[in-house]
Formats: sequence, C-alpha cells, structure tokens
Amino acid sequence: LQIKVFGTTLPARIVSALSEALKAAERFPGQVEVVKYDALGPEAEAYGVLSTPLVVVGDEVVGRGKVVPAAQLIPVLEKYLAGA
Repeated sequence: LQIKVFGTTLPARIVSALSEALKAAERFPGQVEVVKYDALGPEAEAYGVLSTPLVVVGDEVVGRGKVVPAAQLIPVLEKYLAGA
C-alpha cells in the first residue's frame, strides 16, 4: 500500500506532509510505502492536483492543500490493510 504525497520542490508544507506520512507508515512495517511525486508530473494528472500537498492513500485522496496528520492517516491505512 502506498501513501502518495504530491508537491513541487520541497516547501515546508510538503516536508511536513511527508513527515506525517512517514510517521503513519512506521506503524505498519513492511506494509506501507511513502512516495513523493512531483505535482506537475504525469502521475499527478490522475488526481487532478490543483493545490499541494495532495495526499493519496491507495487511490483515495485524503488531503488536498493541507498537511494530513499521522493520526488521521492511520485509520485510513488500517481500513485499506484490513481489505475494507
């Protein structure tokens, strides 16, 4: 399962979004990978990135234009990992 974080370069909000995603991923060793994508890259087109950071779990957008705290990401990850 991937947490995708879309952003341009590495402004503070992107760094914070990546940090929170990594904190959440640590709760699920070997099951969750955090990947940073360029908001202007081809992968971003599928999600209609208009503001960053954009945080996606699986294929579900869970945060648009804001940092999603690890505490909010963990239940989403649990849902996906449980097969719901």
